[in-house]
Amino acid sequence: MGFQTEAKQLLHLMIHSLYSNKEIFLRELISNASDAADKLRFAALADGELFEGDSHLRIRIGFDGDAKTVTIEDNGIGMSRDDAIANLGTIARSGTAEFLSNLSGDQKSDSQLIGQFGVGFYSAFIVADKVVVESRRAGLPADQAVRWSCSGEADFEVETIERAQRGTTITLHLKQDEAEFANDWRLRSIVKKYSDHIAIPVEMLNTPAPAAEGEEQAAPQWQAVNDAQALWTRSKSDLTDEDYQSFYRMVSHDFAEPLAWSHNKVEGKQEYTSLLYIPGMAPMDLYQREGVRGIKLYIKRTFIMDDAEQFLPLYLRFVKGVLDSADLPLNVSREILQKTPAVDSIRAALTKRVLDMLNKLSKDEEAYAKFWSQFGPVLKEGVAEDSGNQEKVAKLMRFASSANDDDQQSATLAGYVERMADKQSKIYYLTGDSLTVLRNSPYLEVFRKHGIEVLLMADRVDEWMMGYLREFDGKQFQDIARGELDLAELGIDEPADQAEPEQDKPAAEGVAARIKTLLGDRVDEVRTTRRLTDSPACLVIGENDIGDQMRQIFAAAGQAMPETKPILEINQAHPLVSRLDSESDEELAATLAGLLYDQAALAAGKTLDNPAHFVREINRFMFS
Repeated sequence: MGFQTEAKQLLHLMIHSLYSNKEIFLRELISNASDAADKLRFAALADGELFEGDSHLRIRIGFDGDAKTVTIEDNGIGMSRDDAIANLGTIARSGTAEFLSNLSGDQKSDSQLIGQFGVGFYSAFIVADKVVVESRRAGLPADQAVRWSCSGEADFEVETIERAQRGTTITLHLKQDEAEFANDWRLRSIVKKYSDHIAIPVEMLNTPAPAAEGEEQAAPQWQAVNDAQALWTRSKSDLTDEDYQSFYRMVSHDFAEPLAWSHNKVEGKQEYTSLLYIPGMAPMDLYQREGVRGIKLYIKRTFIMDDAEQFLPLYLRFVKGVLDSADLPLNVSREILQKTPAVDSIRAALTKRVLDMLNKLSKDEEAYAKFWSQFGPVLKEGVAEDSGNQEKVAKLMRFASSANDDDQQSATLAGYVERMADKQSKIYYLTGDSLTVLRNSPYLEVFRKHGIEVLLMADRVDEWMMGYLREFDGKQFQDIARGELDLAELGIDEPADQAEPEQDKPAAEGVAARIKTLLGDRVDEVRTTRRLTDSPACLVIGENDIGDQMRQIFAAAGQAMPETKPILEINQAHPLVSRLDSESDEELAATLAGLLYDQAALAAGKTLDNPAHFVREINRFMFS
């Protein structure tokens, strides 16, 4: 029988363009065999005679290295002559030109092609130059079996044969350069990779060890290669912690124990099962956002892809696990998942499930501290990238705090709000490159004096994150190193902390103006401040300027940033400022102003442009 005139073009497309991985052919053929077994099981509910006395459903794979053949055999529903012509010619029957036009990316059209026997079956021609199918439909007499054969050209042959056993046998005559697949280890590894969890056993002959002299050689035995039982399909009540931990090691290739897991089955309009894990240790490539990530995707327990990134947002890329769906819109080769409302719905549900897992884990302070030390900076990305779950992510974040002497990141935003002073209206924080620098920062002086807590943020993403996190529980955030500090917002009523007396203002403005003249264009402005109690000066970022952390991020990405100048705030009561104010020697006054600026820069964790000059000026001042 002849295919339509475009069949050769279509087969070329199937063989060379549709599948990116040659070994996929075995997955497709095993999947088809599994479908045939399911169809028989369903049909036998109404007619038990279809089992023909053999209800043990199985798939068997054999090979012949010398003949360069691979055989896939099942005892499922089988095919009649008409079935073979129709099913194995699904592409041709639907119209080759029409099929080609359907490969346009339209989700509805393409998804309807998935699961049809014809499409997956033709993947056999990736590795075979001839395919022979012998089959008998359950319930038909032995003399009504069929043989279908094709060499991947423009026609195929069909003949009636006699076959005692129901089901289907597919023999692949491998191409000259595909002989590697006629190999026991190669076939077993493909089955374990793609079909380990399908519901029926996939068997191969297990050759016994040579018999000892004088003993009879044992015959080869059929043994299951796959587990034939997907752990995630079993009831949670039947599984132990050891079962879950063992499966985690298999799915993640991580020998450390997971911190938590969630096993869930959804039924209804969408049907899927998920088993998700929170690892205990971060992988080496965690911060490579463009790297491989995602959970394993199965369709009806058949492995589809290793890293299905569509089901979790990027900031949850550390999550491991599997998703098994009854049906999802894949492209024809089942190697690309299409973006549809169904995918978006599963993504939203799995994201919520992971965040709920983390919320539950956070009740165990020790376990959550371990999680946060490994994955905290990555989770913070969710504040910017997932506005719908921003509040949930914010509740999961942990920070170091000026209220504690250690560097443990244990302070929560909810806990901070509970500890706020009665008249305090904002949540105060400080970002920097290290907690050591932050804890000794002059920006904290007035806050420490009045017992007001400040969150300390030393992760590189913190400034970027805080650009998106505007408030929490109705309280706005305030970077204490940015803009002018309004002491009234701190709830401070002490007279010493009110605005400076009128008679002091001219003197304050005078020293600020003199320092600005001495420093020139190194600063945008010089002003007095009451945020300092011990330090002579500090550098403040303009309200709308980009901070040091963001500048470092942009610089690492090779992006140029607009030049901005800091604001120098001075403590008028400090002896160094008083000495500068009273210094009549302009050259020495310029040295003092430069030292004031450099000290403020160092205290803020900045790197000096010319450290050697700073050392020389310090020496000059000490011995002047």
